Amino acid sequence: MPPSEPNSHSGPVAGILLAAGMSSRMGSNKLLFELNGESVLRGAAQRALAGGLAPLLVVVGHEAGKSRAELAGLACQMVVNPEYENGITTSLHKGIAAVPPEVGAAMVLLADMPFVTPEMLAGLIARYRTSQAPLVISDYEGVTAPPMLYDRSLFGEILAMTDGSCGKQVVKRHRHEAEILSWPATALADMDVPDDYARLSAAGSGPSD
Repeated sequence: MPPSEPNSHSGPVAGILLAAGMSSRMGSNKLLFELNGESVLRGAAQRALAGGLAPLLVVVGHEAGKSRAELAGLACQMVVNPEYENGITTSLHKGIAAVPPEVGAAMVLLADMPFVTPEMLAGLIARYRTSQAPLVISDYEGVTAPPMLYDRSLFGEILAMTDGSCGKQVVKRHRHEAEILSWPATALADMDVPDDYARLSAAGSGPSD
């Protein structure tokens, strides 16, 4: 059943966890850093699975072998992006292209956002299921950022993107018909430089108020 038809939002929602970057500003692979007793990457994958995303496609590139080892035993599928040095859009394209044909939607996540919870992901899926919107986006007190949920009807537009961003062209084009879920700005925290890692390590398992 095509995703645009009534009741077509009841099928599985794939997860696309983008984890291929070089962490150039961090100085070493930030996804292998320990946070809350496990690597940043493994924690992100476990939260994605707990949030109900299946299949979970993890797009790897830089140090792909180490990433694969970190995810041992988890119900996820590795998607290797040999073009990872050319930017995040290449990873997004690889992930979208790997979504099985029977799956009607995909949620795009960044592996370095440790305060995105399974409950947030489940909330995005629930909103998708109860609407006919082709897009469900996250808003962090005025900032639009992942995770974002895209209906398959938008996959072609994502694959045509050339702007080097994580789906911003498509979000901007369809925002008027999107469902929007609001989250606290503290949940937006990510890891780009060493000071970010120090702050997140001190914060523990969740954002401070």
